Amino acid sequence: MPRLSFLVRFIAIGVLLHAYVGFRLIPDLPVATAGKWLAVLWLVLSVLFIPPGMLARRIQRQPLGDRLAWIGMLAMGFFSSLLMLTVVRDIVLASAMTVEALWPSAVDLATWRTFSAAAVIALAFLSTAFGFFNARRRARVRNVEVPIRGLPAALDGFTIVQLSDIHVGPTIKHGYVDAIVRAVNQLDADVVAITGDVVDGSVAHLADHTAPLGKLNAHHGVYLVTGNHEYYSGADAWIAEFRRIGLTVLMNQHVVIEHGGARLVLAGVTDYTGGHFDPAHRSDPAAALRGAPDDIGTRVLLAHQPRTAHAAVDAGFTLQLSGHTHGGQIFPWNFLVRLQQPFTAGLAKLGSLWVYTSRGTGYWGPPKRLGAPSEITRVRLVGAR
Repeated sequence: MPRLSFLVRFIAIGVLLHAYVGFRLIPDLPVATAGKWLAVLWLVLSVLFIPPGMLARRIQRQPLGDRLAWIGMLAMGFFSSLLMLTVVRDIVLASAMTVEALWPSAVDLATWRTFSAAAVIALAFLSTAFGFFNARRRARVRNVEVPIRGLPAALDGFTIVQLSDIHVGPTIKHGYVDAIVRAVNQLDADVVAITGDVVDGSVAHLADHTAPLGKLNAHHGVYLVTGNHEYYSGADAWIAEFRRIGLTVLMNQHVVIEHGGARLVLAGVTDYTGGHFDPAHRSDPAAALRGAPDDIGTRVLLAHQPRTAHAAVDAGFTLQLSGHTHGGQIFPWNFLVRLQQPFTAGLAKLGSLWVYTSRGTGYWGPPKRLGAPSEITRVRLVGAR
């Protein structure tokens, strides 16, 4: 019932937003009546296709489910830009009307309305095409240096390659994942860390598409922690599958890595919300360090959500690697991310703790990225000078 209630509210809000765009744009479009009716038809189809696209991973029949996902998610990506640009247009028109009220005949409002309505649609198409290209291309390697005080000389240059938020599902499949794996294996990492949200769907549907992750190579192993989407998709089954293909899943646990005569603690916690799905999966950074040698000063935590950082500081970690935010994925949603998470993207400091938040290696929902490029992150530990 809660899911049904959410779906009803989601559809109702979607209808209202589409109606807003239609009433604000269509009357001012510089096209014939037939063209305006086509615009109305498109908005109606958008309202109809977006909800099935959101729910497509629950559709058992294939390839129907994947096709509905592609249609619905492309429609959502386009409408997202259309909505934001319509809001901007209304702000501009309100400013123009103010100018007109103060200085009559200073602005040709009729021309502004016609030109801006056409411009909104053109810019929405262009931004969607550009965003699609950014989302579907293989993530680029982003190099990040983290300066750590007291870092043993043997660990200076230690590299952790981070993957996050791949979201294997209806629109991200085997080939997309395999390209990521091949790129990572060329980096000769000391450790590969996967910080959650690997999947959007069941093991039965997606195991073949996550299989390339089993080919990841690193000198000291490949480690993974759960994200919230693992819990939406059946966390226990996915944890078993990840372990079956050779990944080490850290669930409020740690390992001690010896490198060139020096040691480092690498820990991982379950997702920040894991305890809501299973009390045994409650995220606990302090428990992840339990039993770790006290004389090891370099302690790295893998935690899907950046907001784990407050507990990580108290637990005594040096560095936290997170994802979850996608860097906002589509501008201007990055501003909304800050309402829920302390960090949106990049390297930041919280007390004595460094936090790196990945923009994600894949994408969620619309195959679209604007202002937040995907990344394969090569984190290099260096001595603070």
